[in-house]
Amino acid sequence: MLRLGVNIDHVATIRNARGSAYPDPARAALLAEQAGADGITAHLREDRRHILDGDIDALMGCLSVPLNFEMAATDEMQAMALRHKPHAVCIVPEKREEKTTEGGLEVAREENKLAHFIAPLRDVGCRVSIFIAADPAQIEAANRIGAQVIELHTGAYCDFHAEGRFEERDAELGRLTKMASFAHSLGLEVHAGHGLTFDTVKPIAALPEVMELNIGHFLIGEAIFTGLEPAIHEMRSLMDEARA
Repeated sequence: MLRLGVNIDHVATIRNARGSAYPDPARAALLAEQAGADGITAHLREDRRHILDGDIDALMGCLSVPLNFEMAATDEMQAMALRHKPHAVCIVPEKREEKTTEGGLEVAREENKLAHFIAPLRDVGCRVSIFIAADPAQIEAANRIGAQVIELHTGAYCDFHAEGRFEERDAELGRLTKMASFAHSLGLEVHAGHGLTFDTVKPIAALPEVMELNIGHFLIGEAIFTGLEPAIHEMRSLMDEARA
């Protein structure tokens, strides 16, 4: 079955806009779990623009489903992951000035550094994922450094769709399709995410090698109008239809 991971970062964005104690990301995570999410994703950025250290503490203490801890490859974040030992860690690129994660991690040029970085995480039982573009060189490098999972960046595919650039969208979908198959052939588990909406999820969910989708910003935005549970149910329904 195709799993759905719900990213609750932007509940914290709303909270932090006022510097208040609400809305609580842990409460949103529990609601997502009750609505059928298979896991919760949270990205603790170096600048703490949304998720805070205390949110990770709370999530580790309250969740029954796995936590996917997104983080940059820094000593600070490695120490946090080694202390909490979440089910999964996803290593992502991070730039202070970006609004959101703009692309996949450059693994091939940092292969030795990243291999040493993820080894202690694997040793304590964390499942290590690398967030990368649909590029064979990056996938091969992720495999060589010992990652168990890759998460394919679907942001370009979603952006092309939103901008009406359908030929480019379809070309990017073709790359994602080919690279999902390639990664699977190497023995990597394949996930996908970034920017997925009701309009764009089905072609990605239909890829047989993809085992998990991580979706956040759209679901939190949709929840303003419909509630989080109906938004998750609709996304799950579209995913299931694509796999039927």
